[in-house]
Amino acid sequence: MCPPQTPNVSSSSSSSSSSSSRSWLLCYIELRFFVRIRRFLRSKAAARKRRGPSDGFDMESVKVVDKEVVLQVMERESEDESAVLQRSVKKLHFGSWEEKEKAAQEIQRLAREDGKVRKLMAELGVIPVLVAMVASEVACRRRVAVTALIELANGSYTNKALMVEAGVLSKLPKKIDGVDELTRRELADLLLSLSSLANTQFPLASSEILPFLRSILESASTVETKEPCLGTLYNLSAVLDNAGALVSGRVVNTLLTLSTVKQLSEKALATLGHLVVTLMGKKEMENSPTVPESFIEILTWEDKPKCQELSAYILMVLAHQSSAQREKMCKSGIVPVLLEVALLGSPLAQKRALKLLQWFKDERHANMKPHSGPQTGRIPMGSPLNGRETQEGKKMMKSLVKQSLNKNMEMITRRANASADSSKLKALVISTSSKSLPY
Repeated sequence: MCPPQTPNVSSSSSSSSSSSSRSWLLCYIELRFFVRIRRFLRSKAAARKRRGPSDGFDMESVKVVDKEVVLQVMERESEDESAVLQRSVKKLHFGSWEEKEKAAQEIQRLAREDGKVRKLMAELGVIPVLVAMVASEVACRRRVAVTALIELANGSYTNKALMVEAGVLSKLPKKIDGVDELTRRELADLLLSLSSLANTQFPLASSEILPFLRSILESASTVETKEPCLGTLYNLSAVLDNAGALVSGRVVNTLLTLSTVKQLSEKALATLGHLVVTLMGKKEMENSPTVPESFIEILTWEDKPKCQELSAYILMVLAHQSSAQREKMCKSGIVPVLLEVALLGSPLAQKRALKLLQWFKDERHANMKPHSGPQTGRIPMGSPLNGRETQEGKKMMKSLVKQSLNKNMEMITRRANASADSSKLKALVISTSSKSLPY
């Protein structure tokens, strides 16, 4: 039996410093080890059960040998992963700029591969360092920091909150002209991920995000860069408290312009649909020179039924209790377009088009009501002159209605023939009379 050895003071002091640096890794290594060793032993137990006890093996010795083998393999694997993780975190905190860039790339890879490591890295304080790197003027340094933050934010509410608390929104570039297209897209992706906090109780300063988003939307050359920006605006607009900042930030005009681009129209219209129900958003759209013409044009997109539905919804909100807007829509030629949507649109678009048509029909009857019928005091009731003029007026009105209906049907038929659906439309037109039309 060996005598007890006296402890070495120098070695104990050095080991205490190294033990503190490795303490954060013990829980992770132990958890992974015991999960894998239990899975391994269960598979071995199932294999022994299939072989049966008559094979002549000592089960306890096999269990010990298997455990020792797995222990060696797992220790080597854990040492490799822990060494990479420990080295990356250390270089990110205390290394040079070149070492920080390489460490950020390694952290991005590790965070993408394992969700537990993603949580562990946040506890090790890597997020504030990466956020500080976002403000760097060096493009490659900023890009590796942004991509690492995107991976750390993936599926983690805590990490997103830590990034906002670390001031990532204030680190966004003030001038977008000096940022390359790839970095713009990655920054837009990061903001899209962080914008999910808008629907929570965590405060998200939309005033810091909007100038950057508007700059990207106005200057970006690719649809891929603009899409995440629109997604961010959609998440922000879903909260009514953000409507004031969005409208005052001149976002409505940008959204109206992008709504006419088919690749971006759906998300832009959905965001406008959130804003139009607010007083400020509705007023901003009413004062726009492109309204309602842009929405009426979208109603003619037969290959975009979702856009038709959203455009009809916005027009309904604008036309509701606003005779001035309904008059503008009539002058812009909305009625024939609504007739086409009511016949060929999706079920929801048809329902909304019919509702709009009913409003225009009711308003026309209301405008005609004070002036229709015989005017007592001017022409005696039942005189031959009054009856003759009444009959002529009715004939003239029927003729005008018939001509307008035929013209609308001819236009609808031409558009339907272009979409290879003429047979269905002709059958519908033949079976439809003026009495069954909504307008």
